[in-house]
Amino acid sequence: MSTQRYSVTPHPIETLLTWVKSGEIAIPEIQRPFVWEATKVRNLLDSIYKGFPVGYLIAWRNPTVRLKDGTTSSGKRILIDGQQRVTALMAALLGREVLTRDYETVKIRIAFHPLEEKFEVTTPIIEKDAAWISDVSNLFLPGASLMKAITDYLKRNPQADADKVSAVIERVRMIVNNHVGIIELAEDLDIETVTEIFIRVNSAGAQLNQADFVMSKIAANDLYGGNLLRKAIDYFCHLSVSPEFLVKIEHNDPAFSASEFMPKMKWLKDANDDLYDPTYTDMLRVAFTSEFRRGKLQDLVALLSGRNFETKTFEASVAEESFHRLKTGIVNFMNQTHFERMTMILRSAGFATSALTRSQNAINFAYIIYLRGRDEKVAADELERLVRRWYVMCVLRGRYSSNPETAFDTDIRAIETRGLSHFCNSVIDAELPDSFWDVLLPQEMETSSAISPYFIAYQAAQAKMGDLGFLSRDIKVWDLIMNRSDVHHIYPRQYLKNQGMERGRYNQIANFVLAQSEINIQIGAKPPEVYFRQLAEQCTGGTKLYGGITDREEMLRNFDMNCIPHELLDGDIPSFGDFLETRRKLMAAKLKVWFSAL
Repeated sequence: MSTQRYSVTPHPIETLLTWVKSGEIAIPEIQRPFVWEATKVRNLLDSIYKGFPVGYLIAWRNPTVRLKDGTTSSGKRILIDGQQRVTALMAALLGREVLTRDYETVKIRIAFHPLEEKFEVTTPIIEKDAAWISDVSNLFLPGASLMKAITDYLKRNPQADADKVSAVIERVRMIVNNHVGIIELAEDLDIETVTEIFIRVNSAGAQLNQADFVMSKIAANDLYGGNLLRKAIDYFCHLSVSPEFLVKIEHNDPAFSASEFMPKMKWLKDANDDLYDPTYTDMLRVAFTSEFRRGKLQDLVALLSGRNFETKTFEASVAEESFHRLKTGIVNFMNQTHFERMTMILRSAGFATSALTRSQNAINFAYIIYLRGRDEKVAADELERLVRRWYVMCVLRGRYSSNPETAFDTDIRAIETRGLSHFCNSVIDAELPDSFWDVLLPQEMETSSAISPYFIAYQAAQAKMGDLGFLSRDIKVWDLIMNRSDVHHIYPRQYLKNQGMERGRYNQIANFVLAQSEINIQIGAKPPEVYFRQLAEQCTGGTKLYGGITDREEMLRNFDMNCIPHELLDGDIPSFGDFLETRRKLMAAKLKVWFSAL
């Protein structure tokens, strides 16, 4: 018995293009930026002209759905691999415009030289050269006369060999008869299998993920506003990074500018906050999980296809409702009040810049909690505290660092069962007991990674608590973070390197402290016993060498803010290993105090 779950059929390029034009094959990427350079389009045409293989296309047929009147509708094919190649053919042979990376609509024109039989990207010089056909798409226009094209070319090039020109131009026209293989996947395949097939067939290409499938489903839908919703997601993500892009949307996409989505994202034109720059994957995860109470995007693919999970059938009414609910989730995500309040909550915990918010999935679920809390009318101060504490717990415990979709699904279902506040608080208490702060965290902080979640949290704690930079009298850690502060080695790096210490040892995060660059430079490679003695002298009328603190009590307060043991100021300089162990405990204790105040 055959287990083959696909069919492979060669089709003429002309048939493929006809299917695309008629909607029989949906190209979800057709409305997204075309990432190929024009030279790759030229190379594709050249390969087809020479009869070279150009790779298989992979199509996945949407399932047949039951309509409201009881009849069924056969699903269209969605092209999940080959969008760029087909878009290139549409642009080069049919003259279709494409979107650039800057979302500008342009026409890619490919020229052909019949005498040399070569393709080239059209340039002003080529356009003026009679030996070139400056735009091959003219040969494929409806009603275009092959004889007229040959005659016109020979008039411009009377010395050319008429027989050769005729044969070559006819050969160009015939490239649409060349075949391309289409791998059509069975409609009942699950998304994991489809993803695995894609990766195995296209190992050299871009990785495909669940969000890509969702975006394909959205864009290929022409019944429930899918393509407009797709643009809203794309445009919002682009605007959050480049607010000036709004002008291009208004200029290049008047239809979208007149849609209901534009007013909901127009506020981004004045936004200059990069604390949370979401990708389309982030938007989909937050919108789907908060609105559908599920965490796996493969379920969203099924729902947008019309799957009824109870009857295990596909129904148009399910697809319609799913598009409506997803749209609601996306609109809630884009809401200015929601989005700005979410970033405000993160910043209120001390996460001052995007350099301190590296766990995107932790932010995503924190946003889900915020949206759920708003929906459940949780008091504002209680919700803010819950979001802050949940986010920090996730950062410190790496809750979504692996298998985020499974973790999202588990957590959102537990929230449904146990209630938002009760579930979140019980998880926080279980994940961060006293033993975590007192025993486990100091051990976990034995790392040399400057982007360790523990060091990032430590910087946020210092920022939140209003700590001053190391040896600074007036400059706070918050200011240093906002101005790309120096990370200073308390036991100077060069001093330790001179002792033969390896990088992984002298770069321990327990040896890091935030300091003004001038203080860092002044200390240089001095042994700790030298510059700490000078600091002590600075507090008793000696020369002021490092920063502006000249009072011992003020110096010790600065030491406390930066988790520096007092004995260093008294000349009791421990071994580097003992110093690291002591400081890890002090840093963990600070994090505990910080968290309890969130």
